[in-house]
Amino acid sequence: MELNKRTREVRKHAGSTGRRGRRLIRGELRGPGWLGATLIAALTGGAAALAAFLLDPARGRARRARMLDQGAAIVRRSARQAGRTLNVARSTVSGTLAAGRYSGGDGGEPFPDDVTLTSKVETILFRDPSVPKGSINVNVERGVVVLRGEVTDAEMRDRLAAEAGQIHGVWSVHNLLHPAGEPAEQLPLGSR
Repeated sequence: MELNKRTREVRKHAGSTGRRGRRLIRGELRGPGWLGATLIAALTGGAAALAAFLLDPARGRARRARMLDQGAAIVRRSARQAGRTLNVARSTVSGTLAAGRYSGGDGGEPFPDDVTLTSKVETILFRDPSVPKGSINVNVERGVVVLRGEVTDAEMRDRLAAEAGQIHGVWSVHNLLHPAGEPAEQLPLGSR
């Protein structure tokens, strides 16, 4: 009685596991099949060839060292590229946020381009007749104003930089103006 009950349970289980389970119980399923056997043979042959290549007594040590060096180089290059990609993404997001934050400007007027902004800065700064127009150079690149040249005193230098910073569309001011007789400052490398 116990045997009949067990046989029914096995058959019931075999019916629920699908065709492969039924074939396994009947003893028809013998191995991985021709495709599986071919795949196993190819993987085994590849592993054996790699082992023979790397464990060769004459050149194996050099091959292993070269493989380690090349692998480390790939990891370093990938890390550098990931860092560059992260910096590009970070700067793109930062620029997009800044552009969105400042897109309307004052009263909804758009930011002027660099040429227009240069003319606007020169017009406002050179209104004062005491400003030496011929000895001051104004450059604008992407909203950053660079003032270069010679002025009469330090007070005028600071006043001109403050006035330039108040103009709509100016993001920042690099003040390289210097009083007469003093050496000119230089922009730090990488700041432009």
